[in-house]
Amino acid sequence: MNPPFPYQYICIEGNIGAGKTSFVKMLQKQYDCKLILEQFDENPFLNLFYEDPDTYAFTVELFFMTSRHKQLQKSLANQDLFADFTIADYSFIKTLLFAKKNLEEEEYRIFQKLHAVLEQSHPSPDLMVYFHRSTDILMKNIRKRNRDFESEITEEYLLKIQNTYFEYFRNILTYPVVIIDLNTVDFVANEKSYNMVHDLIRKKYKPGVHRVSLIT
Repeated sequence: MNPPFPYQYICIEGNIGAGKTSFVKMLQKQYDCKLILEQFDENPFLNLFYEDPDTYAFTVELFFMTSRHKQLQKSLANQDLFADFTIADYSFIKTLLFAKKNLEEEEYRIFQKLHAVLEQSHPSPDLMVYFHRSTDILMKNIRKRNRDFESEITEEYLLKIQNTYFEYFRNILTYPVVIIDLNTVDFVANEKSYNMVHDLIRKKYKPGVHRVSLIT
C-alpha cells in the first residue's frame, strides 16, 4: 500500500493564530500518524514576556528553545513503526526566528550560537508548510480563542514575525517549503477547504519555496 504522503516528517508553520495546531489534529484523526504538538503553555515566562518583553525576552526564548529541543529529540529519535508519518505544528527553526525579532543584538548572537549547537541533532523536515493569513485575520483568531497571555499581542508584532519567516524562506534550498495563502479560509468548519489544504500537502514538491493561494 502506498503511503498517504510522500514525506515522513512534515512541519506545519505559521504565525500566531494561523491554525497550525487545529490542522495537525484534524490530520491525525484521519491517519495513523505521529503527532508532535508545541507545549507553549508550559513556558512559565510567557505571560511575563507579553507584559514586559524587554525584561523577559531572553528568558522566554531560552525556555522555548530548550523545551522544543528536548521534545523533538525525544519524539524524532523514537520512531513509531506503526505510524505512516510524523507531523508537527512547529519546527525547531521557529525558535531562532522568534528570537531574532524579540532579542537585542548581543542577546541574539549568544542565542544563535546555542541554537546552532542544538540544531545539529535535529533532522530538517521533508516538507515545511507555512499557513499565511493577514494580520487582521490573525488578530481575530487570537481574540476568538481568548487566551489571557495573548491579550497583549499586536498586529505590529505579528507583522514582524511574518516578515522574519519570509526572509528565512528565501534561503531554503534543501527541502520544499509550501506557503499556503489562507486568509479567511476556514478548514475547521468547511470540509471542502480542509480537503484542499490536505491535497496540497500530498503533492510532491522540489526543494525551495512554492506559493499557493486558497483565499476566498
